[in-house]
Amino acid sequence: MGFTSMNVGPEPEFFLFKTDEKGNPTTELNDQGGYFDLAPTDLGENCRREIVLTLEEMGFEIEASHHEVAPGQHEIDFKYADAIKAADQIQTFKLVVKTVARQHGLHATFMPKPLFGVNGSGMHCHQSLFRGNENAFYDENDKLGLSTVARQYMAGILRHARAFAAITNPTVNSYKRLVPGYEAPCYVAWSASNRGPMIRIPASRGLSTRVEVRNPDPAANPYLALAVMLKAGLDGIKHKMQVASSDGPQYLCHDGRRAGRAGHSEPAGRSEAGARRADPQRCHLRCAWRSCACTLLRAERNRMGYLPHASAPVGTRTIFDLVLI
Repeated sequence: MGFTSMNVGPEPEFFLFKTDEKGNPTTELNDQGGYFDLAPTDLGENCRREIVLTLEEMGFEIEASHHEVAPGQHEIDFKYADAIKAADQIQTFKLVVKTVARQHGLHATFMPKPLFGVNGSGMHCHQSLFRGNENAFYDENDKLGLSTVARQYMAGILRHARAFAAITNPTVNSYKRLVPGYEAPCYVAWSASNRGPMIRIPASRGLSTRVEVRNPDPAANPYLALAVMLKAGLDGIKHKMQVASSDGPQYLCHDGRRAGRAGHSEPAGRSEAGARRADPQRCHLRCAWRSCACTLLRAERNRMGYLPHASAPVGTRTIFDLVLI
């Protein structure tokens, strides 16, 4: 296809909990701060600063460091890199965060949803494909500045979202995050101006043109997660898949049909449902570990009684259900 690199800019989030006199983690948060709060409300500032300084000594180029929406939640963003280097950096980042937090008498966790009733931790992945020094996702003549390649890449991501969710969201706890009301994507959809769907298009253009895939969480193996997203996107390009034009903040189905407030549409019949099961990408995932994971997810869904939000259209499925289809 002529692409020379996949650039990825991850945004891993984490929580800081206090430890007891023996150094064991507790369920007590380090602070009650909110989004972009500063000291003295943000009590994790010193720990976060030392994490940043440590990462910079290790060659990371830090772009942002701030308190996140939930109490005790934080985010540190580092500059994009090619897929392999980005995955390496994610793993290194996790180790540094946990180590420095320990030195401050805190416990850092990358659990997607450690607490009920507050936002969970995601790992949004900004992605773009390059041909040499040219961003293949940019088209200055397009209304949104997106090339055909970018749209086909998004179509592939949306088409295979139900298949690769088992890798990008690998734990039972992952699906406690993907519920309405906590800024997490619940529907397979995209938008150029809405932060709710699974895919968002950031405002930057030119060499910075990219798509932000918002469903992955930091519990995922970054090597596998980036690999399956790339595979899905390239499949969209290979088969020239299409997404509908976005003319507002509404949700749009991957097949172009408007779906009101929900981005997922039910199969039109048994033939369409059968086609989903015949998805080649999904077939690659049908191995023993995925069967075990799905068994656990079904048990958890049944135990917790997860249902679509009351405002969603009748028949809407949650992402919790989609991975089990």
